[in-house]
Amino acid sequence: MRLFRLVHLCLATILGISIAARVSAQYSSSKHTKGSSSTGTTAIDDGAVSNGVYRNKALGLACKIPAGWVLRTEEMNSPDDESVEPKTSPQGTQRNTREQRVLLAAFSRPPEARGEDINSSILIAEEPASSYPGLKEAAQYFGPLTEVAKAQGFSVDEEPYEYAVGAKKLVRGDFHKDVGTRVMRQSTLAFLSHGYAVSITIIGGTEDEVEELIDGISFTGK
Repeated sequence: MRLFRLVHLCLATILGISIAARVSAQYSSSKHTKGSSSTGTTAIDDGAVSNGVYRNKALGLACKIPAGWVLRTEEMNSPDDESVEPKTSPQGTQRNTREQRVLLAAFSRPPEARGEDINSSILIAEEPASSYPGLKEAAQYFGPLTEVAKAQGFSVDEEPYEYAVGAKKLVRGDFHKDVGTRVMRQSTLAFLSHGYAVSITIIGGTEDEVEELIDGISFTGK
């Protein structure tokens, strides 16, 4: 299972980020019979944040980051990540299965800082589509994603549906989870590009907050 640092593993319980982060590993560990391959992929650049906006030219993607939010992208991709769980091959040899790369990780407050409200976040990640045998369209990504979401205590608000951001067609899935007296809301947008499955996961404390964050996403139309 692909997991991030311990603090982010905690976020898996607190924020539900693991829904997107764990999908590929859980899927591949049960259905992937061969070593994954990046055949057919074209490298996607990391993108960059400038003036409160994350931009990725390869994906034609821009995402506004609310003022005062903190970035943890580099930490999420740290190679000395102790929480990356090794996978056992058919021969019994453990190997690192990390293929997912986080392009943007932004939080309304530092992940390690406690607070009474939901720590809203934006997580954009990519991984080779070849990690999912037979994956031909983004809607298929939500099969394993929904399984993991339910296992993490999330309920499905609505079955995955086509969602347009400008002229860009994506697939969207909405979930919620009761956290004490609060409700955590998560929406994941997914699409295929350059041989990769790209996911944009938004977490907030209200539907309006989630929608406002999604409104900050745009595509150039390339």
